[in-house]
This record gives sequence, structure tokens and C-alpha cells, in this order.
Amino acid sequence: MSSSSMMMMMAAGGGGGGRGGGGGGGRSWPSTTSVSASGKRIQKEMAELSMDPPPDCSAGPKGDNLYHWVATLSVPRWYALLRCLYPRQVLSTQLFFLAKQFALQRVWFHGSVMLVDDAVVLIRSYAFGGCLWCLGTPYEGGIFFLDITFPSDYPFKPPKVVFKTRIYHCNVDSAGNVSLDILKDGWSPALTISKVLVALRSIFTNPDAYKPLVEGIAHLYLADRSKHDELAAEWTLRFAR
Repeated sequence: MSSSSMMMMMAAGGGGGGRGGGGGGGRSWPSTTSVSASGKRIQKEMAELSMDPPPDCSAGPKGDNLYHWVATLSVPRWYALLRCLYPRQVLSTQLFFLAKQFALQRVWFHGSVMLVDDAVVLIRSYAFGGCLWCLGTPYEGGIFFLDITFPSDYPFKPPKVVFKTRIYHCNVDSAGNVSLDILKDGWSPALTISKVLVALRSIFTNPDAYKPLVEGIAHLYLADRSKHDELAAEWTLRFAR
């Protein structure tokens, strides 16, 4: 889902009563037209996110409920991106090996990077949205949907994030709950939903196997990385495409 389509969804849910109305039983959430102090903070972040979203991320309210968002995280295919940039360039096995090594070392490319093999290939990071963050991950090619729920006392409490797309990951359990410091003890009112999306995106390349939600996956990640990545890639192909 693109950022523009997400913003259309926001606009479509802008008016009306919906869940934002007062009325009787159940918990009542402010709507996009009647907001509290926390709601104004969320609206501000929503505007900032629409102007400058993190690469490969989109998020916005579900209907007219300002406190319930839907988000997507897309993981580009690095092979396809390289080929797209250089359709006539024959990228040798050695060149791809070098690119993989950069990825495994978690190097963020800024500006231009030059990889030399049979030919010189210049990779400009701006063509990838600012960095080559997705290189070498078994989740590449996947599109992951998430639910984000803001508490009524946001930003003094963190939002709750749940993966709706199934994923084979030691930090995401079968119910979609995420183990991430920024969403627990590491939360600060100075943080924003944009920073949360960036942190969520980082789990595709930096799983925390020492603070897992799924012990079995964490053990496999540490003991047999190749097998772990094979299973993660299979799940991505099955559930996230």
C-alpha cells in the first residue's frame, strides 16, 4: 500500500461519528474531528508522517478512529533493485558476494558506493530511499501489515503494535505481538510513530535473539542461521506476498 493510498484512506474516514461519538457502553475513542491533547499530538505526527515518511513505510488511521492505525512495512528485493538500476550491466557472482558482505555487516550506504569487479558499478543510495537497509534479509520482497493502537494518554505511554501478517521471527509471536525495547522500557514521550516504524523495520535485518518472544526461533537463529533464513524466506513467500 502506497503512502498516497494510505492518505486517501485517512481522508475517507475523516468525518462522521463512528467510534468517536460519545454515547453509551464500551470504550469511546476521540475521532479525527473531536480530539483531546493526545489526539492533537497524533494528528501532528500524522501530518509529519505524510510529508516525510520513512522509506518503504506507510501508516494512517483506520476509518475515523484517530487512535487505531493501519501500517505497512515493505521489504524491497535488493537483487531486483540492482538490476533495475543497471539493466544492461552484467553483475557477476563476485559482485553479488561483495554486496551480501556489506549487508551482513549492517553497513548503511550514504551517498555513493563503488563496488569493483569486472566492471565498476556505482550505487547511489538515494535511489533506494536513503539506504540499502534491506540487503541480505530473508524477508525481502515481503509486505507486512500491522495494527497500531495509541493509548489515551499517548505520548506518555507507547503505542501497541501487532503484526497482522504472519512472520517467522524470534521477536514476533504467533499472535503478532512484538518484542521491541522502544515499545516498552525504552519508550520516551519524545519518540514519534515515524521512529517506531523505523525501529520496526530494523527487526528485518537485526533480530534480537537474546530477548525473544519465540525461544525456538531464537535458538535456531543462533545455532543454524542458514536454516533459520530458509524458513523465514518460506514464510515470507507464503504469507507476505
